[in-house]
Parts: sequence; structure tokens; C-alpha cells
Amino acid sequence: MSELGYQPFDCDNHYYEALDAFTRHVPKNMQPRCVQWAEVNGRKHHIVGGKLTHAVKNPTWDPIALPGAISDFLRGNPNKTNMAKALQAREPLPAYYMNNAARVEKMAEQGIEAMWLFPTLGVLYEELLKHDTEAVMTLFRAFNRWVDEDWGCNYQNKIFAAPYITLCDPKFACEELEWAITRGARVVCMRPAAIHTADGVYSPSHPRFDPFWARANEAGITVVIHAGDSGYTTHGYVKDGFTADAAQATLSPNIKHFNIERAAYDFLITITYEKLFERFPNLRIASIENGAEFLEDLYRKLRQSRDRLSVANYYKEDPTLMFREHVWINPFWEDDVYEVERLMGADRVIFGSDWPHIEGMPNPLDYVKELAKFDDGKKQKILRDNTRALNQLRPA
Repeated sequence: MSELGYQPFDCDNHYYEALDAFTRHVPKNMQPRCVQWAEVNGRKHHIVGGKLTHAVKNPTWDPIALPGAISDFLRGNPNKTNMAKALQAREPLPAYYMNNAARVEKMAEQGIEAMWLFPTLGVLYEELLKHDTEAVMTLFRAFNRWVDEDWGCNYQNKIFAAPYITLCDPKFACEELEWAITRGARVVCMRPAAIHTADGVYSPSHPRFDPFWARANEAGITVVIHAGDSGYTTHGYVKDGFTADAAQATLSPNIKHFNIERAAYDFLITITYEKLFERFPNLRIASIENGAEFLEDLYRKLRQSRDRLSVANYYKEDPTLMFREHVWINPFWEDDVYEVERLMGADRVIFGSDWPHIEGMPNPLDYVKELAKFDDGKKQKILRDNTRALNQLRPA
């Protein structure tokens, strides 16, 4: 850190949910429709919407896999790491994965100024309940209260835990956003997916959701789309969902590995096609843990739509410029950050380590060396200044 002269702002850190994170504030009569615990063959598992889920092997988290356990594997495996063996290494659950005061101490040790903090399991469960709008609203209102109690939407101006927003009911989404703002939240998150409502499935930029986007626009709060279970199918090429077979498929190359990027691509290009940023010119969207390799093709398709619809004057402004103005990208750490900077500009790229997940960095600031070819100004924007700016409310 003495070489940088400042401490970075990490836009992508995670907690591991407490045992009662999904039950503490859920009324008992609704828990069977939301989340319950069950013991199967001596192991505890979550029952979500009445179905056993295998999103992780051990949702009690203790013991826990090591941060960045497969990071070498993701960068082409230069050291010939055996991913299966790397995943077998475990440690007792550290306090800083579950406790905000302990996490602040860990941040100081790591040289991190501040962080945005996101769920581990919380970004997976809307998909499993999407058929039951009341259960989705009940669960995530309760989950957000747990987030604020255990972590804080703003803890010591260092930890900014993001409330999870579902648009399944626009009135509910506005209420949760208003609550988040009153609790000092600087960022809220949602999954990149089409919106399942009680009366059908809609694009996130459909006019029925304008009240939510209007309030986000007015408040100037950053909306994060964070990788999660977006419901994408691989159409039989590989088994969908979280099962033992599906987990085994992660050890071999298959198209399921692209689901996260496909989901973000579809979400981001759709809200641009549908002119969300024209309607709400103060809106800021940050794409986190969704990768960035789709950007080149996204720009190509936006240019095509611009040119094809030029006679009809469909867009008031060039959609590629609108996208670049309103969207910030957190690349996967193994992505070519120089290519991302070329496409987005240094003021639209944000550093996130995904710590302490297995596919993230072993230590958050391991990423600094990935920026070695940038000058100090660009490096500081990516590592700190861009996220600092997004972390400030910018009222319209």
C-alpha cells in the first residue's frame, strides 16, 4: 500500500449468511414457503420453497473453503492446480466472515478503505421462489432486515452492505428502496434477470417498473446487478440447477460457464434498447461479478440498432454513448482489464475482488498487479475513485 499511497475501495466483497439469515424475520407461518432447515444424511441443508437445494455443500459454512482456492485455475491454470484438491482445503469459519466489527479489523489488515458487501446465498433464492410472489417479498424484506442488523447498510463508513431488491412487485420494490435509503444504504442490488410477477414475466425496463427506477433516479443511489441465479437454462447441453451432477459438470468445460455473462449481457442491452437511461438520466448501474467479455459484441449490436432505426429517430442519443455514461463494469479478475478500459474508459471500470469466495482473489489487493500497465491516474480511478463516486448519493 505504501507504493499506491492510498487504500482501494473494493466494490465486491461477500459475507456468509448467519444460520438465521433467512428465518429471523420471516413469520413462522410463511417459513415453509420461504426457507427452512433440514438435516439429510447428517448434513444441514436449506429447503427453499419446499424443495431441497444444493446451492452449496455446507450452508452452515463451518469449515469453509479458502479464499481464491480456484483463482489459479481460472487464469488458465499456469501452475497446473488440481481444482478438486484445491477445493478440499478447509479452515474453521473466521469471525470476519460473519461479523462487521471483525471484518473492519480484517479490512485494515488487508489495506482496504471501504467495501460494498453482497450476499452469498441471497442472490440465488429469488429464482427458486419466483412462482410465489408473496414468498419472494416476505423472504427478501426479512433478509434485508437481517443484513442491516448484522452488517449495516452503512457501518462506520467502511462497510456498505447492499439490500437486495426484487422488482416482482413494483410497490414493494419502492418500499424496500425507500427503507434502504433511510438506513443509510449507498447501493442496492438485484439479480440480472427478467422480472417474474404475479401476472407474468416482464423486462426490467418495462414501464410498469418506472416508479422504482424513478425513485432510484431521484435519490441518485447506485443500483448493482450482481451475479446470481438468473434462471438461465443450458437447454439440455448440461444439467441445470444445483445438484451433485451439476456440481460435477463445473470440472469440465461446458456452456453453463457462460450463464452469468449471458444474463448480464441480456439485462444491460435490454435496458439500453428500451431507453431506460433516456427516461431516467440520473440513473447509475454497476455490473458486478458478471464479467466483461460480452462488451465488444454488446457495442456492436447497439451500433446496429442505432443505424437500423436512424430513419425512425428511435434513439434521442447514441445508445453506445448512453450505455457508457450510465453503466460501470467490474470485470472478472481474469478478464483483460486493458480491453475493458478501452471499451468503457478508465472512469467506468471498478475494482472488485469477490473476496472471500473461491473464484475470487486470495487477497483483495492481489489485483493491483493486474493493473501494472496503467498510469497512476487510471489505476487510482479503477481501484478507488470510481467506486467512491458511485458510493455517494447523487440526487437528481
